[in-house]
Amino acid sequence: MSGLRVEVGDGVALITLDRPERRNAFTKEMGRALGEAYRNLDADDAVRAIVLTGTPPAFCAGADLGGGKGAGPEDVFDAPAADTFTASPINPPAFDLRKPVIAAVNGHAIGIGLTIAMQADIRILAADAKYSIPQVRRGVIPDAMSHWTVPHIAGLAVAADVLLTGRTFDGVEAVRLGLASRCLSAEEVLPAALEAARDIAINVSPMSAALSKRLLWQGAARGYSPDRVAELETELHLRVMGTHDAAEGVRAFMDRRAPQWDSRLSTDWQEIDPQ
Repeated sequence: MSGLRVEVGDGVALITLDRPERRNAFTKEMGRALGEAYRNLDADDAVRAIVLTGTPPAFCAGADLGGGKGAGPEDVFDAPAADTFTASPINPPAFDLRKPVIAAVNGHAIGIGLTIAMQADIRILAADAKYSIPQVRRGVIPDAMSHWTVPHIAGLAVAADVLLTGRTFDGVEAVRLGLASRCLSAEEVLPAALEAARDIAINVSPMSAALSKRLLWQGAARGYSPDRVAELETELHLRVMGTHDAAEGVRAFMDRRAPQWDSRLSTDWQEIDPQ
């Protein structure tokens, strides 16, 4: 069992971390399964948006401390073989997908539970749940590219506060710090995320979303200058202007109806600014 469930309907894929007896504690198998699910869903034209959540009462309680090779939790962070260990067990990360990914963090998210949510495009958190990236308090360091995602999302000062102290905070503070878009009661988080995903699935051109997301994250990763961003925005405008979707978006808006998008990432996609 991978500890993961995937459901697809109405243009939205719902991925659920599903080990409630362990509060969805993360395992290597879950990491492999999540990467595979991301790849499959990104290639599926029927999927327009992805929601990642956890089976209540938690989103993800962190790494499975029962998963070490020895008898107790002290063995979890034993030195592994260098050619088998990775601190980023999900390949690809959510930000490398072309589809928008919403993390519906409907309960406690600790360690890798929060760092995988930081790889999503949008985060909705439970207001009264507990959040932390406490690895420095366990004698190791934060994972899942959090030294890049957290400062790029919330800024270096917030990243230093969160990553170097390993302290715990709630959803209200997470929003104040810029780590999440909004916080709601735990039972409202998933419905709100699914509503946002369905809105994207209906009203956002698949190609427009993919190009905008790629430019957003690629620009952060490569440190594009404002002038380079302007060049790429112009290049991408020229790529989509005159297409069916560009005309359809305007027609649907004027007609006050849902658009019928024509772009297909499986056949029409071209990378931007390949290096």
